[in-house]
Amino acid sequence: MISTYEEALNFIHGRPRFKKRPTLARMRRLLAELGNPQEDLAYIHVTGTNGKGSTVAMIRSMLLASGLDVGSFTSPFITRFNERIEYNGQQISNADLVRLTDRVATVVDRLDQELPEGGPTEFEIDTAIMFCYLAEKQPDVVLLEVGIGGRYDSTNVIVPEVSVITTVGWDHMQYLGNTLAAIADQKAGIIKRARPVVVGNLPASAQQVVRQVAADFQSPLFTLGKDFTIRQTSSHQFQATVDYQGLGLANLRCQLGLGGDYQVENAAVALAATQLFLSRRHLPLDRSALRRGLHETRWPGRLELVNTEPLVLLDGAHNLPGIQALVKTIQDDFADRDVYLLVAILADKQYELMLGELASLGNVHIMVTHFAGPGPRRPSADLTGVAKEITSRYPIQVAAQWQLGFQELAGQLSSDDVMIVTGSLYFISEVRQLFSAN
Repeated sequence: MISTYEEALNFIHGRPRFKKRPTLARMRRLLAELGNPQEDLAYIHVTGTNGKGSTVAMIRSMLLASGLDVGSFTSPFITRFNERIEYNGQQISNADLVRLTDRVATVVDRLDQELPEGGPTEFEIDTAIMFCYLAEKQPDVVLLEVGIGGRYDSTNVIVPEVSVITTVGWDHMQYLGNTLAAIADQKAGIIKRARPVVVGNLPASAQQVVRQVAADFQSPLFTLGKDFTIRQTSSHQFQATVDYQGLGLANLRCQLGLGGDYQVENAAVALAATQLFLSRRHLPLDRSALRRGLHETRWPGRLELVNTEPLVLLDGAHNLPGIQALVKTIQDDFADRDVYLLVAILADKQYELMLGELASLGNVHIMVTHFAGPGPRRPSADLTGVAKEITSRYPIQVAAQWQLGFQELAGQLSSDDVMIVTGSLYFISEVRQLFSAN
């Protein structure tokens, strides 16, 4: 019997993260035992190496501004588990989480005995709790963010109104494959027969795979740059002003609430997905609601502004494409300023390449450090050796504790400098508590 919030979290986080053989059979069995709560809801399903969380946040904001009731499932959380499951922008309550975890745990205990490979994983349980909660709430739409990949992700047990693939890049290769085509094939696994697919700016090999899967499933494909376009009308502006057109919408101009140039393409993908969803559900499209929604979007940990003078940003760039996007933002928006970076990266990431990208910039002062990590199986990388090998304009500093490193960098800042904490969403979730406590 699970009766407290701590017991619920201990149960969830105590489950195995992965099984040897990828399958959806276990997830389908779990949901069947729970009465298939995932049925009879409308979904937008979003995957991608980067950008999926921001894209979900923008879609959610636009649909809420359009007057719809919206459920959402995102990961990972930044401050507390409840962030993963939301209804109309409000996190699931502790009481509901405890009640539904207890309900799911009863089934999990039984499946642990009955299934040869054991019962559900941590993320499968997260997903089941979310489906149970949103089945009670009955929103007009549920935005589902894929955990890893797509084809075998525990969210891939629904038929969405719209599927979305934001980007395809190098991440989670141990699970998804060692080529962009293989990774794209896993992400294209969320495409369903005759349901529209929106794709962002994909590498050619990935685009080819997605196009083929969409053709096989007779799923209409809508591609950024071909079926819809977006143009940034502001230069060197942290929160971009954009001009969007496509899918019957002409010259929609708006200012984005999320900072960073990489959010421009995410906004285009979010707009196209929102248009297709409204069209499929025969709902009216209100240009002013789309504009307001994009402008009001907030998403913790993605170039999140936590201090204005000096400018302090938290950016959860946690893989090579994410760091490359951050590098471009620094080049485009902060080229004329000194930028101080506090960096910590998980050991299972491409940390040498990630640090090398940051060190290539001539106006950055880098300090590497480490943090607790999400658990003993996923430690923070020791960046000391790498820092000595990488050439950079200013020597890379090492902080034994991130708290001391933060204080040291903060003491070096003048009012027009920029400080960015980056390298891992788990890392910035720790750092973020410095600001949420104030």
